[in-house]
Amino acid sequence: MPQTGQGVLPSQTIKAMLDDGQITVMQPVYDGQVQPASLDLRLGTKAYRVRASFLAGAGNSVQSRLREFKMHEIDLSGGAVLEKGCVYVVPLMEGLNLPNDVTAVANAKSSTGRVDLFTRCITDGGIEFDRVEPGYKGPLYAEISPRSFSVLVRPGMRLNQIRFRRGKSVLTDEWLQVLHDDIGLVDGAAQIDQGLGFSVDLALPNGLVGYRAKPHTGLVDLDLINHYDPSEYWEPVYAEKGRIILDPGAFYILVSREAVHIPPNCAAEMAPYLAMVGEFRVHYAGFFDPGFGNTDAGGAGSRGVLEVRCHEAPFALEHGQSVGRLVYEFMAEVPDVLYGADLKSNYQGQGLKLSKHFKTP
Repeated sequence: MPQTGQGVLPSQTIKAMLDDGQITVMQPVYDGQVQPASLDLRLGTKAYRVRASFLAGAGNSVQSRLREFKMHEIDLSGGAVLEKGCVYVVPLMEGLNLPNDVTAVANAKSSTGRVDLFTRCITDGGIEFDRVEPGYKGPLYAEISPRSFSVLVRPGMRLNQIRFRRGKSVLTDEWLQVLHDDIGLVDGAAQIDQGLGFSVDLALPNGLVGYRAKPHTGLVDLDLINHYDPSEYWEPVYAEKGRIILDPGAFYILVSREAVHIPPNCAAEMAPYLAMVGEFRVHYAGFFDPGFGNTDAGGAGSRGVLEVRCHEAPFALEHGQSVGRLVYEFMAEVPDVLYGADLKSNYQGQGLKLSKHFKTP
């Protein structure tokens, strides 16, 4: 077990950080913005269309780099379209004033990843995407690149989230095995090797194993829930003899074979890409909160939805093939709310499921 206070910081600590000014905000925090092990980040009032993705780099501010790369500025106040295939940088409503023993990591929210909206956090002086150094003091920015659908956005929308940690608390394979033996991290045998392995399910009962984004569609207004007809945006994917062929550049929604369990005293992050399992990226939105798949939180049998993009060459994906791993971390404390029942979370107890913007097929 980690030392007291070491690990991923829970919701109650995030609230205290807001009160203490370690997290700064331009507007009061929204209801539901503080998650069990993360804070949702909100878009500000303007976006910059840039000609290339960039990192600030040591000694540079994002604003100084924007002067080099921006093409034009967009007012988001009345809503604005971010076009497919373009790259934007948006100042966020949140900033940081971290103590020297706290680091942070950002990631896209589940609904963001499921509409193939590639989103990363950048910071002043940053040399990595989505990583915030201990003691960072400064603004936060979202880099946004719509890949499959153009999207309509407004100030205050929450496309990515940030997780804070003190110290190192990654569970070793030995700890994972103990935890699996005790409570069952997956239904069935656990593949444990530098994290908890998971595989793809291409043998669902009705033959439908996933969805592929159509290449030419209308835009998606990210404020509209259960609104769009899936058939206008997605093609159904059926496996043949437990196999599908991934096309280069295409985007797929698939589902894990394993039902995943994140106990209340842990959080997890999905490794976004593993070259050893094939030339594709799995899961843009990699945070799994305490309580995901937890029976007491209404989540028994929650599968991991896989956001998959193939690179370079067509790839044959087989039923049960390993596609990635979950890295578990201890929480510094059990959060005062859990994913699922406490928050009426959209994806608790899920199977194969599109983002919340689409009607159930």
